Amino acid sequence: MVAGTTGVAEELDVNDWQSVIDAAKGQEVYFNAWGGAPNINAYIDWVGAEVSQKYGVTLNHVKLDDTANAVNRVVTEKAAGRNQGGSVDLIWINGENFASMKRQGLLIADNWAEKLPNYQFADIEGKPTLTYDFTVPVEGQESPWGMAQLTFYYDSAVLLEPPKSLEALEDWIAENPGRFTYAAPPNFIGTTFLKQMLYGVIDDQDMLRQPATEESFAKATAPLWDYLDRVHPNLWRMGEIFAADTTQLKNLLADGEIDIAMTFNPGEASSAINAQELPDTVRSFVLDYGSMGNSHFVTIPYNANSKAGAMVVANFLLSPQAQARKADENIWGDPTVLNIAALNDEQKALFDALERGPATLAADEFGATLLEPDSSWAVMLEEEWAKRYVRAN
Repeated sequence: MVAGTTGVAEELDVNDWQSVIDAAKGQEVYFNAWGGAPNINAYIDWVGAEVSQKYGVTLNHVKLDDTANAVNRVVTEKAAGRNQGGSVDLIWINGENFASMKRQGLLIADNWAEKLPNYQFADIEGKPTLTYDFTVPVEGQESPWGMAQLTFYYDSAVLLEPPKSLEALEDWIAENPGRFTYAAPPNFIGTTFLKQMLYGVIDDQDMLRQPATEESFAKATAPLWDYLDRVHPNLWRMGEIFAADTTQLKNLLADGEIDIAMTFNPGEASSAINAQELPDTVRSFVLDYGSMGNSHFVTIPYNANSKAGAMVVANFLLSPQAQARKADENIWGDPTVLNIAALNDEQKALFDALERGPATLAADEFGATLLEPDSSWAVMLEEEWAKRYVRAN
């Protein structure tokens, strides 16, 4: 066990799930999760109503603009010796934030997630990103919540044929100045865009599976910065400012300011059509060499005040009921982490009833899934990008 952490076994017997439910009753769970999308916030509100009714747990959504803020809060509490009664109970997390918390001993040490009753439905064999988060072994320290695949979308009534290669994208940006942008890292979609571009220009993709060094980073990213330097002057607002997140990208497309937006949720464009936020002529595409794919999770800090309540919420998020609602493009449209074949007929029917919208790509249209690099690459990409493209005030 990492020094300074608290194992679940010392406080809760997760194998005795009823005892966890009993301990959770009456607890307040402070769920730190990105709050930038109204439909996601509404889904979390629904989860709160369900766990309140079923288990007597009060769910408080602490809306974040950056997951690192929650991580830093736990870091600060540990430095202050607050090893119990922490302010963060549950975090929506993946990637470098998970790697950082695991490395610093900020997570429950026991593999609590694999002991959740609904974990039996997780598609561990079919979705390897559920057990390795940006190359870091999960080891039951975070519970699967959803799948992600970088997807570009556009209004087919305006843009007849989208650019599907890096060369075509560069040419299109040059021919259509001001009509393309991306989110500023460290926002997750901005960092993901950098990694997507890096995969397209790097000579040896296997380098990305190893921790980055100054030498390997400089060598691998030189063509990336060359590419971004070439397109930068022709971006929206001449590259002087960037979008904040996926919500702003969607709004810029809806307002006719840009012609191509991007999301990490393959169902987001169809969901926005259903919500009348985008026209029904919007369609999706991916680049010809594949698209970035990963999983996202929830985790519990070592000093969480309401561990039992957090586990009950995490288990509910894995339930077929909650996963099917999340996959509904009228609600969120986030792909499920479950193995549908492992469900009973009643549970399968929840997913069979879901319809794929006009802007949602079929599974075989995504091509190769580009696996997340080692988390060190994201940190260095964000830092170098800021040096190059963030204007000094």
